[in-house]
Amino acid sequence: MARAVLADAARVARWADAALGPGRESGTADGKATLAAATAERAGRDLGLTAAQVRADWDIARLAGLVEVHGDNARPGWRLRAWDRDDSAVLRGWVALFDAWSLAHPEAADQEPAAVAEVVSAMPQVLSFLHLSAGPVPVAQLLDLLQQRVTELRTERCEVPYDGPLSDPPKQRPDSADDTALAPLLDWALGALASVGALTYGGGQATLTPLGNWAVWVKLEQICVAAQSPAGNIEQGAEDMLRGCAQLRPNAARAEYRAWLAARPVGSAVTELLQAARGEDALLRGLAFEALRVVGAPAEPDVRAVLEEPTLRPYALLWLAEHDGVDPEDAHEVLTREEATWLWVDTAAAVADHGEAPLLVRHLEAAVQPTVPMLLEEVQAVGHPRTVQVLVALAAAHPDPALAKAVRRAAFQVHTGGS
Repeated sequence: MARAVLADAARVARWADAALGPGRESGTADGKATLAAATAERAGRDLGLTAAQVRADWDIARLAGLVEVHGDNARPGWRLRAWDRDDSAVLRGWVALFDAWSLAHPEAADQEPAAVAEVVSAMPQVLSFLHLSAGPVPVAQLLDLLQQRVTELRTERCEVPYDGPLSDPPKQRPDSADDTALAPLLDWALGALASVGALTYGGGQATLTPLGNWAVWVKLEQICVAAQSPAGNIEQGAEDMLRGCAQLRPNAARAEYRAWLAARPVGSAVTELLQAARGEDALLRGLAFEALRVVGAPAEPDVRAVLEEPTLRPYALLWLAEHDGVDPEDAHEVLTREEATWLWVDTAAAVADHGEAPLLVRHLEAAVQPTVPMLLEEVQAVGHPRTVQVLVALAAAHPDPALAKAVRRAAFQVHTGGS
């Protein structure tokens, strides 16, 4: 169903990718990635559509993430690239369109903006009611529900004037929502949701489609997950959330990541996690990429974009390898010897800062080098900023005096720049 709803938008997006890609004539010049008139007509001729249909499909492609706007340029989104091989990309694209239903089908120009905003804010409750009803619901019943919800929204904003005594509240609020004013807005909202495939609307009734039912169920599940945050870190920023997860077992930490992610937009959450990963705390770096594993495919473009950052590159390579289906135990094979050594030092820094001495000693077994002298030689060459601290901590923790002496000598050489 999602593929069917987005098929025309995907077709136009693919045409734009082929006809307007780098080195070809630009299709936009307004800084908003709106198709120029000549481009829309050209697309219409190529695809057998009117220019108006092309523009409508282009707008849907943008809302669904099939086309991404960056500054004054538009380029194919990861969902379009993954369209043929990844059903979840298609579903996520449709959910993005579902979330933007009010933009996909704008309201009439003569509607009061404040009233439109109230209806948009109230529609999740209407959709939840349709989901729980599991069948056709009369529009009159939905209008009554919408009226109640809009009145609640106004009350929450303290916009209901009342000058009488507190002991004698009015029987009817003077500015409670007027169903005659809301009726055309409800008609617009239901029509817009029908246009994106979320429900069917006609004959005085509305019914969620299977796709709409699924989407509302997912939204409700996200709310429930967010409400059940095991460690209560939902309100925290990424860095504080990751610190809160540092002492949790892996399954509990993943549950916390899911709750934290469910409470915020995916794009901003990924940006925040990567920013936390750029900090000085190596433990947070590793945990940030664990949280990004919970995000999955939507994080791919951002993770790929940090491959040129030396601090994040090994983590990003492992993430991308696992995302592409490589067994986690074999993912390390995508790293060069230098990258693997850098990651070994970074992980050792996390252990030294937050772990126990025996754990740091056992970390020696994770090195790709077969001998300690080879490890020390390559660790000195890799240039990690925490090399000296890691080697000093390892020397202090290791029970073998001879090995500890060699490690201390290596730390001194790194510190002094000697060899």
